Amino acid sequence: MTHLTINIPALSKASVDRAEDLRESVRLHAAWSTARMLRVAPNGEFVTMIGRDGLHLVTELAAGRDSAPPADAVLLGSFGGVDYWAMVDDVAANLIDGAVEGLSTVRVAGPLLPDGEAVLATTAVALLGWHRGAGFCSRCGSRTEPDLSGHSRICSSGHQEFPRLDPAVIVLVHDDADHAVLARQPSWAPGRFSVLAGFAEAGESLEETVAREIGEEVGLAVDDVEYLGSQPWPFPRSLMIAFSARAPHGATLRPRPGEIAEARWFSRSELAAVLHDANNDAKNDANTGSVGGRSTISGITLPGPVSIARRMVEAFVNAS
Repeated sequence: MTHLTINIPALSKASVDRAEDLRESVRLHAAWSTARMLRVAPNGEFVTMIGRDGLHLVTELAAGRDSAPPADAVLLGSFGGVDYWAMVDDVAANLIDGAVEGLSTVRVAGPLLPDGEAVLATTAVALLGWHRGAGFCSRCGSRTEPDLSGHSRICSSGHQEFPRLDPAVIVLVHDDADHAVLARQPSWAPGRFSVLAGFAEAGESLEETVAREIGEEVGLAVDDVEYLGSQPWPFPRSLMIAFSARAPHGATLRPRPGEIAEARWFSRSELAAVLHDANNDAKNDANTGSVGGRSTISGITLPGPVSIARRMVEAFVNAS
């Protein structure tokens, strides 16, 4: 039986300490003098800098602007013994004329940043995005205010709400031999393919979601559902939970109208050639901050290197 092992996605390398005890008020204020602040634009952009060892986030000493944690700042966690915070700001105003700083996003910078910095950026975009849409209590409709660390919001009636995540399965369907299914959504450019995905519904297990989504989207019945890994995907608040599943060899694909524009079986050798082309592209862009790594060989474009979908295709190609 084909067994896939994926490399840890760039946004899932959790080397940041997120322990709840870090959010205690006295500790936060005591650590503020050495804390760092990441400023994020409303559109999710932040400042990065290319150094001798690659791309890095640009942060600043938090106490340099504020004497205590601002009410609209969120604690990202502790990294290297230092607290990191984030807040929404006009990051373009922080660019230094004549220096090598520039604006980037999680999608672009995620696979290029060091592990901990990629996690910090992802957490910042996810938490700040949740706050933007959580200004009113879902129970009573009154206004909410963030707690000190930014990890919950409380309304005047005392109702407390926490950041919302939408669990979604992402599935590489294979035939237990040398072929896997990739598909294209109607909104995607021609030639862009990825693995299948869909959101879990109320009362449904993740394994049930896999079977339902694959049946709905391409008309296949699957078995041997196997968990592969997970990845935060803050666009705006998803958690991608990866699985592989087996379908009969040569089974006919029936793309669902309106959801799937095109679906096909790809051979392992075909995907290997596409990945080879994509990886060469990524090497050329490694020191530029460019997203890179998207192959267009034979007109086929695969997911970018920041996504868990890319890791899943790579795992299939490398499976024995």
